[in-house]
Amino acid sequence: MTRASAPGFPEAQVRQRAREGVAAVFAPLETYGDQLFGAGADQPPAPDGIADDLDRAVVAPPVFMPRRLEKLIDLGREPLHDDVDLATVIGGFSSPLPVYVSAFGSTRAAGADTGIAVSRQAGRLGIPMVIGENLVPVTGYRRSEKDRSPILERLRAYAGECPPGLGGVVVQQSTEDADSEVWNLVYSDPSVAGLLDSGRLGFELKTGQGAKPGLGGMTVVDPAEAARLDTRFAVRELPGTGGWLRCATPGTFTEEILRQQVRFMRNNFPRARVWVKFHPGRDVAAAAVTAWRAGSDAVTVDGAQGGTGWAPRAFLGRAGLTLGECLRRIGAPEGCLLASGRIWEGGRAVRALAMGATAVGLGRAALLAVDEDPEHGLIRLVEALALEARMLISAVGKYHSRLLDREDLWWPAPTAQPHPVDDPTVPTLERTP
Repeated sequence: MTRASAPGFPEAQVRQRAREGVAAVFAPLETYGDQLFGAGADQPPAPDGIADDLDRAVVAPPVFMPRRLEKLIDLGREPLHDDVDLATVIGGFSSPLPVYVSAFGSTRAAGADTGIAVSRQAGRLGIPMVIGENLVPVTGYRRSEKDRSPILERLRAYAGECPPGLGGVVVQQSTEDADSEVWNLVYSDPSVAGLLDSGRLGFELKTGQGAKPGLGGMTVVDPAEAARLDTRFAVRELPGTGGWLRCATPGTFTEEILRQQVRFMRNNFPRARVWVKFHPGRDVAAAAVTAWRAGSDAVTVDGAQGGTGWAPRAFLGRAGLTLGECLRRIGAPEGCLLASGRIWEGGRAVRALAMGATAVGLGRAALLAVDEDPEHGLIRLVEALALEARMLISAVGKYHSRLLDREDLWWPAPTAQPHPVDDPTVPTLERTP
């Protein structure tokens, strides 16, 4: 029989699925724990006509800068980029920079040493940090000094380095975490009292994540681990690979359920800050407003470019709104808005701030930086981002990140036309005879 061919059709992918079945839905199992997944150059291109507004946007400095004049008068000299103030309040926590470390939970890529190294450096920087879901259901909660669980190790590493009055730790909880009563355990733990008493402890309700919106967390486990976790998670065999999927549920939310959940958090943990994290859903604006009006201190939006330790290939860059579209739909935020998704340098960070975000989250970038240098990698990465942010913000004639606005951005379009001569937005200059 002659081997069939199909030019122009994804023949190789079809043949792979014919050989491997459901295992081909994911990346090769041997990459789990080493490769960080999410939208990027190694993923299929986005559909024609779809682009992230943040990638298209250009920072557009004006010529006339009245706020630079205000700063000049204030300083008594010409201002420089060093004069840009980046200090802000992120979800109730004072931070020297509009940056925080995003959640990564029980995935192997954020394993013990990496998670602790990130915690130490985030603490040293004094920026807030989120501890992700499913650590306690997977590894347990042990308070003994010699055998502490990973969640307590991360909390202790952060608290041991963080300067007084800065930063804060936010502990995420999903459905399986709620079954393990994670928030109750942390809130009542004497070893966490220092963070709680200083107002630097928060809890985040996770309703979804950017890389796989609408799905719960996923990791790869071996058969023995699958058997151990079978009573707490859904576990599914990946035939022909020797691996199993550990699947968390995404949780079920309506407007009323979300509102009641936020009120429950405020009532039961009155000394903790309340954050809510959303995946890039099409109704993200309504969800954000619901959370703010129910009393959330911060709303986190994770764009479809967000990273993860493991996700189906069909989701990566192909499901959910881009971060720029999320920010556009939310518009002027009613409260503290946090944005994450492929943030690693000052340019994308400044564009997100100009579109309404109070701060930006580092996920994959934080893990890679610590992988490069466990002692100083994240600190250097954040210092570089801060320098770029200061230079870009000063270039538009402003000297605090909260003063950024959409007027500071320009979106080039192929059909863009120059201003007509009678455009009323163009001032008429007196002509010299």
